[in-house]
Amino acid sequence: MELMDIIKARKSVRKYRQEPIPREDIIKCIEAARLAPSAENVQPWRFIVIDDPEIKKEFVKETCSGIYKPSSFIKNAAAIIVIVAKLDLVANFLGKGIQGTSYYLIDIGITGEHLVLRAQELGIGTCWIGWFNSKKAKNFFKLSPRHKVVSLISMGYPAPGGTKSKRDLDLDDILFFNKDTKGI
Repeated sequence: MELMDIIKARKSVRKYRQEPIPREDIIKCIEAARLAPSAENVQPWRFIVIDDPEIKKEFVKETCSGIYKPSSFIKNAAAIIVIVAKLDLVANFLGKGIQGTSYYLIDIGITGEHLVLRAQELGIGTCWIGWFNSKKAKNFFKLSPRHKVVSLISMGYPAPGGTKSKRDLDLDDILFFNKDTKGI
């Protein structure tokens, strides 16, 4: 499959078949994520894979309740990838202070996209989750103050009706060259 075909086919999946993902395939996805570039090559990402049904149930109950309930569908995924940022003094704190940019968030975005595209190539559906209780997720794993749970990615084989169609903006609506920026 060509890369553009994988990119075009990738959609957020919110309904999964009850079928486990072989760990070898999960590891292939993490390997793709591991190869992502990062600011100052800090590689702030760490990945926690939850594929044990009981631990997954506990985790979702803890992190996707109350106002975060819309994300509780992830309990039916075969696996949940917890993406943790290990915060680094130079790339994260100094970079943010000088540039005003949290580079670790860019790095996590790149690594996560590598992961979901590799999953798509393997026939595994994914959904990025940003709406969850990150403090409770951090406490669930007893992570240190230098770690921040940034995102979750649910993974599983898509069930019928598990994706919604989406509308992508037209290229003419988002692409501008040089100083011709009318329409931004």
